[in-house]
Amino acid sequence: MPEKGVRYKEVIRAPLWLIAFVYFLILSLVMSIWAALGNTPALVSLGLLSIWVVVVYFKTALTIEVDENVLRVGAARIEHTYIGDVIALTPIEMKSIRTREADASAYLAIRFWSSKGLKLQISDPRDPTPYWLITSNNAKELIKALKA
Repeated sequence: MPEKGVRYKEVIRAPLWLIAFVYFLILSLVMSIWAALGNTPALVSLGLLSIWVVVVYFKTALTIEVDENVLRVGAARIEHTYIGDVIALTPIEMKSIRTREADASAYLAIRFWSSKGLKLQISDPRDPTPYWLITSNNAKELIKALKA
């Protein structure tokens, strides 16, 4: 449940298929360690790498939060007064703007496993960043929260 004053909150984490894939890679590494060095090094490496997967899962989460005055995306924040046009992107538009049409000075808060998002124009003349590209599973709800 969002905190008081928060209009919108979303946390984007890696999908389970990606975590499973990484874990299967780790298991193949652990089997190689077991074959070469034995049980104890294999169990230690399995434990350490399992902890590493859990830490990476939570560290790579992207938190998007909107309150009355500020939009926070990860560690970045911007006041509503400096937000221009906000456009929900289709997966095709998102792919295009992440690749061919990308601007090197744009702020990217994207995760490769998500094809949905939005483009947020910046209207601050002091800021050289033209737009923010943000991964969001609920782009329309996020836009609604920004305009409220």
